[in-house]
Amino acid sequence: MFLSIYENKLDKKGRVSVPASFRSYLSNLGYNGVVCFPSFNNQSIEAWPQDRIEKISNTIDSLNPFEEKRDFFATSILSESINLQFDGEGRISITQKLLKHAKIKNSMFFVGQGKTFQIWEPTIFEKFKVSARKKANINRASLKWEHQLNK
Repeated sequence: MFLSIYENKLDKKGRVSVPASFRSYLSNLGYNGVVCFPSFNNQSIEAWPQDRIEKISNTIDSLNPFEEKRDFFATSILSESINLQFDGEGRISITQKLLKHAKIKNSMFFVGQGKTFQIWEPTIFEKFKVSARKKANINRASLKWEHQLNK
């Protein structure tokens, strides 16, 4: 899983090192890269393994092919996605379009989200984190353990 928060900086050539634990998880899934797209929930970059993108693509494909919602999701997620491969040092080159969306200039946070991760500008993330914690506290009762029935 993608857990924790790591900070890394862009190098002179515009590359950034993906945290080793994130690369290891992706490698264990059989991937040498990550699919990134601009979040439409937050001012961040979504980073997903290929299988998660395929899952969302299948979900979009299950919608009526002539329904507007299908086009909205396909355009917002699939057409904006880019497959970023790791170089020999475990770095990716994030596009200027993605960096601009997240307002990242140099430093960024890699934020674990379980099966995915996000990339944030640190100051924007810190503000979001305070708000998220308050909202999580208010909504904490909605998190419930899955119950397994023993037969």
